[in-house]
Amino acid sequence: MNGDQDTEGELAASDAWLADQGYDLAALSRDLNAAGSDQHQLPDLDSYDHVLVAFSGGRDSLACLLHLLELGVPKEKIEAQHHLVDGREGSTFMDWPCTESYCEAVCKALGVKLTFSWRERGFLGEMLRDASPTAPMWFPGADGGYAKTGGKGPLGTRKKFPQVSANLAVRWCSSALKISCMDAYLANNPRFLGKRTLVITGERAEESASRSKYARFEAHRADTRSSKRVPRHIDVWRCVHEWAEQRVWGIIARWRLLAHPAYWLGYSRCSCRLCIFSSPDQWATGRKIAPAAFETVANYEREFKVTIHRTKTVTERADAGTPYAFDEKWVAIANSRTFDMPVFMDPWILPPGAYGNSFGPT
Repeated sequence: MNGDQDTEGELAASDAWLADQGYDLAALSRDLNAAGSDQHQLPDLDSYDHVLVAFSGGRDSLACLLHLLELGVPKEKIEAQHHLVDGREGSTFMDWPCTESYCEAVCKALGVKLTFSWRERGFLGEMLRDASPTAPMWFPGADGGYAKTGGKGPLGTRKKFPQVSANLAVRWCSSALKISCMDAYLANNPRFLGKRTLVITGERAEESASRSKYARFEAHRADTRSSKRVPRHIDVWRCVHEWAEQRVWGIIARWRLLAHPAYWLGYSRCSCRLCIFSSPDQWATGRKIAPAAFETVANYEREFKVTIHRTKTVTERADAGTPYAFDEKWVAIANSRTFDMPVFMDPWILPPGAYGNSFGPT
């Protein structure tokens, strides 16, 4: 299945549905009809040996993956790389339990390779670190299994949640559990040596003033192209950086892919189930759909004597909010470690969380 295989009748039906949902088809048609609309800004995609997509399962990373396929990047070159926020030791402390399985289902349906990386013991292990080094990271190894690096650094103590900040030094969930895991993979797997690799990430300028200043294309942090000993040519392309949210949902609609269950519960972003950036309504929703997990977070706030919000507890934040209205079936789907729903929707339906208020990193 790809966009080129849609019949004219299917496209007409899709346009009718989009118009009924309030899309501006005059603007959207430029996005829907031609992957070549960005041709003047495209890197030379044929020149890369590997194309890695930082794939969270959220709308923007899904749009990145679909955009590459519409641009004609061979599937065998593409690798979706998912960072397991809670690690792979059994924890479901912060993230949506369904996310790993959802990502597997989507990539299998699209015929794209999916790999994983993670910090050992995940979010909870890093948060509870007490006079110990940061745990090692696991990433795809050279032999088809997984390899690890790190775990022998200086002793340190966290004993508090990441801070609600754009500063990754204190918002350590992004840096320790996601960014550094991708870096470890790129820097330690020999498949990238002597090769050209393009890393795709899904930040969009529309999301915040800070993200609007991100470079659309630049050398990646792990790039060592000038090294004679370990040459790795690695670029990063934020391929949906200039896209409006309308265009993101437009490409997902065209492929008729089911959005992550978080959007069906009313969330406008697919971050963690109990994201530190949650609004009062999202904390109220989180408490309703995952009461045990919510209470665990509240208990750690009391233990640390440092709240996520700094002036209000998560309980106070939830008390000030109103849970989203949702179909109860999505609670069980989102809280399950197994995602076994059809990945394609016919007809395609925009999830309730689309175009909602966005609460997340700046």
